[in-house]
Amino acid sequence: MRLTVYLAGEIHSSWRDEIREKAAALKLPIDFVGPQEDHGRSDDIGEEIIGEQPGPEYKDWAASSFNNLRTEVLMQKADLVIALFGEKYKQWNTAMDASAAVTLGKPLILIRPEAHIHALKELSRKASATVENCDQALKALKYIFD
Repeated sequence: MRLTVYLAGEIHSSWRDEIREKAAALKLPIDFVGPQEDHGRSDDIGEEIIGEQPGPEYKDWAASSFNNLRTEVLMQKADLVIALFGEKYKQWNTAMDASAAVTLGKPLILIRPEAHIHALKELSRKASATVENCDQALKALKYIFD
């Protein structure tokens, strides 16, 4: 059995690389998908596809359409979603993606630091499992195959 796992969360740090590398080291049969990790391309994709926009709000609007398309397709194909709430960056997209996973009925592993227990209490209760770090999320993935 192979799983497809959607990795939702900020694209500014290397947390996805950590999960992919550790899953590979454990020889877990997992294919990882997620949002566009090239921040510049994510911001520019609307203009890349439909052309220059008349201002920054329109540029953001155009880019968000194609980023949402990508997320919707890949998340619907995923067997499971891992959503990481880090401490450094704003987490609006992570909240949106985690909520979408719950709405789609996708199993959700929520990674959130202890500092966010209160802020994410409702979402945590909707998740299939809540952990505090990537290593714990990997242990949860490994347990699926045990």
